[in-house]
Amino acid sequence: MIFAMKKFFSLLFHRVTLVAIALLFQLGALVIIIGRFGHYFPQFYIVSNVISALVVIYISSGYHKSAYKIAWIIPIILFPIFGGLFYLLLGNKHTNKRMRWKISKIRTHGEETLAFSAPVLDKIASIDQHAANQARYIQDHASYPVYEHNFSKFYPLGELAFEAMLEELKKAEHYIFLEYFIIEEGIMWNSILEILKTKAQQGVDVRLIYDDIGCIFTLPSKYHLELEAMGIKTARFHPLTPILSVHINNRDHRKLMVIDGHTGFTGGINLADEYINAYEKYGHWKDSAFLVKGEAVWSLTNMFLTMWEYVRGTKENIADFIPSKFPEIAESSNGFIQPFSDNPLDGEAVGETVYLNLINKAKDYIYINTPYLILDNEMLTGLSTAAKSGVDVRIVTPFIPDKRIVHTVTRSYYSLLLNSGVRIYEYTPGFMHSKTFVADDEVAVVGTINLDYRSLYLHFENGVWLYQTPSVLEIKEDFLETLHVCQEKNAADYNDLPTAKRIKLAVLRLLAPLL
Repeated sequence: MIFAMKKFFSLLFHRVTLVAIALLFQLGALVIIIGRFGHYFPQFYIVSNVISALVVIYISSGYHKSAYKIAWIIPIILFPIFGGLFYLLLGNKHTNKRMRWKISKIRTHGEETLAFSAPVLDKIASIDQHAANQARYIQDHASYPVYEHNFSKFYPLGELAFEAMLEELKKAEHYIFLEYFIIEEGIMWNSILEILKTKAQQGVDVRLIYDDIGCIFTLPSKYHLELEAMGIKTARFHPLTPILSVHINNRDHRKLMVIDGHTGFTGGINLADEYINAYEKYGHWKDSAFLVKGEAVWSLTNMFLTMWEYVRGTKENIADFIPSKFPEIAESSNGFIQPFSDNPLDGEAVGETVYLNLINKAKDYIYINTPYLILDNEMLTGLSTAAKSGVDVRIVTPFIPDKRIVHTVTRSYYSLLLNSGVRIYEYTPGFMHSKTFVADDEVAVVGTINLDYRSLYLHFENGVWLYQTPSVLEIKEDFLETLHVCQEKNAADYNDLPTAKRIKLAVLRLLAPLL
């Protein structure tokens, strides 16, 4: 009984509850104002409809994906009084001009320290012009160059990466930068935190960025102050406020760990126990991480520092963080590596374009791990066309979901893909959280970018493009090994669904961009 009461009061006074109450008060105040001025309601109704009509015209004429347009236009038409206003508050990615200006200035500031390497692009072009075109696109539109002679290693499970992370963190001499969507106290985070505290006491510059909403149920509201007291400089990304804001949709979904500018980790894993299977949340958690050593880590360092400037409002002399020397890399670490980030405020869907290029240029096969499969028309067409053209297209998704409605939408695409020849598998032991693409034994992408609208269009994300590195084959080998514990899906199971279920799935797919 006492435990239940404590849990009730904890939930009652949780900041999510308090923010929800504040928003309800704002909504109630709006209703009261409308009631008080009820004799002006016809005029208010007309103005609201005009605003909604203008918003529909704006959405229709914009560059947004057609599915995203339809998903917003339908509720606006159904609820014209508040639909247009709601879109302006939450749906328009370009509402906050100041936010876009700020991030663009910081990005330009960071570009000054990036060495764009034309000779490396020429070398790739001499091998494969399509690969060179992809690297040039990332360089020109995400502002991150391509590197060669770097060491890379793919970790097929979070617990394997965790061991390597601890080992590398202990070697830090100058700085440690971490940027994560989710952090939760437990074996993983507490082990890392002990090292961070020790390093901070030794004079190492230790900094952390975490997403406030990503950690809203996993960390105390003032946790950043606790970390600051330990000597760890901390920033919360877009803190939750009791006022509806355009910021709420743009989350920092990136995962970065940078040590002294020459060693870096990224991938799907956050800093919580389920990611290393120390805690079973949705069955066995299948995730991956990626280690880079060498000059390519400077791009990861740059990503962190430009985000730090954005969140903290400070200006860093980024060139001061360039390592005086990079570790010697064995000649066997051949191939090309290009870390990149994706910014939802610049109008360029870098993550989606990189994925589409891999799909459209694949000659023999393309293998994909993804926790979510919520596709726009371009992605659906690309996957289907590749399979119809004889490319071996295989996708692994979770068997045990973390979000049931999202998993239902994921399965709603199975029939369309399976009938096109795409082979789909579900990871039977539990939840698949890894985000990897690998094609033709030559090219791969590993990072944080999911195949859903939020990840592709609304979140800050990052990834690593790989060409002819040994780690490409590591990613392929892990995918094929994973298939042994997966269940392949059959088109017949999804072609003859009851009419009611078909309608439900059609509606969910229609609204998928808003999920």
